[in-house]
Amino acid sequence: MAGLHVFCPSARIFANLLLVLGFLCAGHAQILNQDTELDVHGLPFLMARTPQASDVLLTSLDTVIRDRGVCCGPDSALEDSAKAADPKSLKDVSTKLDGRHLLGDGRPIKVTAEYFSADVLNSGYLLDKMKSQHPPIMEWNSHLYVVHGIVYLWMESGDPETPGPASVAIHKFLLWDPRYSDERREVVFNRDTDDLSKVQGFLFVQFKPQ
Repeated sequence: MAGLHVFCPSARIFANLLLVLGFLCAGHAQILNQDTELDVHGLPFLMARTPQASDVLLTSLDTVIRDRGVCCGPDSALEDSAKAADPKSLKDVSTKLDGRHLLGDGRPIKVTAEYFSADVLNSGYLLDKMKSQHPPIMEWNSHLYVVHGIVYLWMESGDPETPGPASVAIHKFLLWDPRYSDERREVVFNRDTDDLSKVQGFLFVQFKPQ
């Protein structure tokens, strides 16, 4: 897979990458390696009971959390909170899920639910989460997808003789659409061809015993 070159009219280089998809001005930016694919392993293959937004949300949460005692089966810790959330707003989902919850046997857990809009999520943070096997749910075109992999590369800003810090540029998001189990399930968000403004945000959910 060829490396990604992104050119901007300005010669100024953004030293700190703020956008999740890695907007970079060309200037003297150097590609340090070719595209690298990173996949999250062990995610269950789940399909939503119906294509309704509420069922897609529950299935997406089931997929990324990977513990039915936590979410989102009967008597799970997050069942009621997840069902009470607006399935068309990951921000509302994060508000409903974040905090202390009880498992079916009464044991408490601490849930950390983090929502980021596409224009504030740092790509380095996303890369760290994916490496630690904690994929997000992505809302794109008002549909929810599980991010099961990314394609990225490292780029170095500054003059070649005085290089600056390296930044991560996310080239592609490898997605699952929980509404389907056939070839429509695999979806790719490509930074070269898809519109970032149609990405509403990302949700990361983790839990631990309290």
